Amino acid sequence: MRSRKYRIVTAVERINNRLTRFALRRGIAPRAFALLETTGRRTGLPRHTPVGNGCVGNTFWLVAAHGTQADWVRNLQVHPAVRVKVGGLWRTGVAVVLPDDDALARSRTLPYQWDAALGRLMASSPLTVRIDLRPR
Repeated sequence: MRSRKYRIVTAVERINNRLTRFALRRGIAPRAFALLETTGRRTGLPRHTPVGNGCVGNTFWLVAAHGTQADWVRNLQVHPAVRVKVGGLWRTGVAVVLPDDDALARSRTLPYQWDAALGRLMASSPLTVRIDLRPR
């Protein structure tokens, strides 16, 4: 069951995500954002979700503000092979959900703190996700 906070925040995010997804696909979005491609758990189709840019070397860190309530988290739990578009380039990797990691502390280590702070503000049940990227 999705929480009330999740439903309110995602209603607002829906519009913002469409604009950000459009900008990321065309390479005109701010560097603080990346595009996550997961495989739909039911359809098997590619799903694109704008996320904060948590790329540190060959590791991409994400904090899912709504944890397993988010469809993209549910998708990568079923199909952990993902792609991330960072700086205009697609990189492949394998996602790992880290339920024992302190997601709020992790968000304070991410490269773009203004985006991470907004995520902490909107979070209903934060969850850390690590994506191990293939070297370039």
